[in-house]
Amino acid sequence: MRRRGRALAVLAVLGALGAGVLVPAGTARAAQRCASAGAGGPVQVGYVPDWVESIAVDRRGRMFATAYFSGRVYRIDAPGAAPVALTGNIGADGGIVVREDGRLLVGTGNDLAHSLTGGLLPVSKLLEVDPETGAVSVYASGLGGIDGVALAPDGTVYTTTLGGSGIGRVTPDGRVDPAWARVPQPNGIAVSPDGSQVYVVQTTLAPGVYRIPVDDPGHPRRWVSAGGTDALALPDGLTLDARGRPLIATHAAGEVWRVEDGSLCAAASDPALRLSTQLVYGRGEQGFAAGRLYRAGVDGRIYEVPAGG
Repeated sequence: MRRRGRALAVLAVLGALGAGVLVPAGTARAAQRCASAGAGGPVQVGYVPDWVESIAVDRRGRMFATAYFSGRVYRIDAPGAAPVALTGNIGADGGIVVREDGRLLVGTGNDLAHSLTGGLLPVSKLLEVDPETGAVSVYASGLGGIDGVALAPDGTVYTTTLGGSGIGRVTPDGRVDPAWARVPQPNGIAVSPDGSQVYVVQTTLAPGVYRIPVDDPGHPRRWVSAGGTDALALPDGLTLDARGRPLIATHAAGEVWRVEDGSLCAAASDPALRLSTQLVYGRGEQGFAAGRLYRAGVDGRIYEVPAGG
């Protein structure tokens, strides 16, 4: 993406965040490098001709991506393969996860209007998509504009609405609560391996990571905070490594952060990682394979990232 395109993309990001100033890419740097940071730089393994908002990988090692502007879901069968438009414009501008049965859950309403009004008028839908045919059905409705999506071990789905504060929840039996918990400017979201904690990234004003006890959602707890110039990094998507530690994509820092021992450190750093939106680990033995970390971004590029640990 050319420099002008990058600037416009950053402006769009900040507009969605409700921020009032442009943060130049590269102004925010993590305070320290992780002890187990990755060696080498990111390697491009895919490209989608759109702003890629979120990615997920199924057991066969296939990657699925949501495209912010076109509203499509794409499938990439292996690193280096061309993306296939699995759907038309279904409003797929939010998070995406793969259920245990292989079907996809996709967030909609991650635009400025629905994001800012989602706390008062939760009308956005979580869609179910067949990964083979692209057939679409409504899995749940009545949520705020859906940015992040996370799947718990028991099948419960959690969502974030960036322009508000509500953390949505959809239980396996279909009950929807658009404000199960509240965190300011919630963005990336993940569930601990045992399902007891929901981790949420706060993007602006006081960036950091919250932990929400599943048995006490009324009392989210700030876990770690980004201090100094890190507060300008615009942390976004969130995944967990094999040890259950959060890894966080950043827009402005060009870094992947990891939570280690109650603080943030840089697990990977490279100019190519600016404007990152989401991170995900591969699965299975082929394609986008287990143990490998992948990054998506506003530039549409999919990178494999050596993050260490």
